[in-house]
Amino acid sequence: MLYAEQTMSSSYLPEGELFYSKANREYLSCEIMLRRAMEQSCILEANAVLCDKSFDLTVDLGCMKGYIPRTEAAYSPDGSTVRDIAVITRVGRPVCFKITGFEQRDGELCAILSRKEAQKEYCKNRLTTLTPGDIIDARVTHLEQFGAFCDIGCGVISLLPVDTISVSRISHPRDRLKSGMKIRAVVKSVDRESGRICLSHRELLGTWEENADQFSASQTITGIVRGVEDYGIFIELAPNLAGLAEYRDDISVGQTVSVYIKSIIPDRMKIKLAIIDLCPAPSMQNKFNYFIESDVTHIDYWRYSPSTSDKIIESRFTE
Repeated sequence: MLYAEQTMSSSYLPEGELFYSKANREYLSCEIMLRRAMEQSCILEANAVLCDKSFDLTVDLGCMKGYIPRTEAAYSPDGSTVRDIAVITRVGRPVCFKITGFEQRDGELCAILSRKEAQKEYCKNRLTTLTPGDIIDARVTHLEQFGAFCDIGCGVISLLPVDTISVSRISHPRDRLKSGMKIRAVVKSVDRESGRICLSHRELLGTWEENADQFSASQTITGIVRGVEDYGIFIELAPNLAGLAEYRDDISVGQTVSVYIKSIIPDRMKIKLAIIDLCPAPSMQNKFNYFIESDVTHIDYWRYSPSTSDKIIESRFTE
């Protein structure tokens, strides 16, 4: 039972997280352990290495081959057919699955697997218990203009809209995220009928004051240009903090600049800046600076604005 307890306690993480776990390696070590995993209905992970013309996946289990039939490649709560692209894009990546049986193929014993059954268990035991305000682990899978799609467990996908990624505005999720990035996210809404989950992220990146406290007037620092208007240039100092500099016609969105902090005004949520010079663009960080303890798993309310500010930016999480 030790193996089952270790696997079940962590089996609802985004795909790829179980792959290197001790329990997962033990189960994939031999036929006896694979059969034990089937008896205990454990969720395991291994690499999908091939998709054939029937859109069946071949999975490398180490001790033998595994096969995920196309009909078992993903779970659709509404019963819709799995799209071809959803199967093809699994190749070269860890996939979660349950073992449903064994059979002989070309004279060799192989395992028959179901990713669908793993995702059904996730939806039954985890997805149905999530409520707005829950803080969960997620992995970015791909980016679109309108938001980032994230794996929130067993390959189940949720949307992180672009306007919830941070308070500081961005034109595209790629300005902040990249495919494969591990993040924390807040459950923004839950549609019980469709099983759709919408995420938010900005609430974990600190309030205006928490971010502004990292800086002081008379400092010279670097920032990223996020907006250019006739009345000034918005420069991001942190994902949840931006300041305003005077307009210059040689500055464009996306450039990195060095800026002098002229003043910080909490009552008006304003940081006045002066652009010093253009700088080489830094590489994207792989991690965010979260302003919330790792053991906090739920929030009901978050206020970005200082208590002295008339402008209120806040988030309330309710069913």
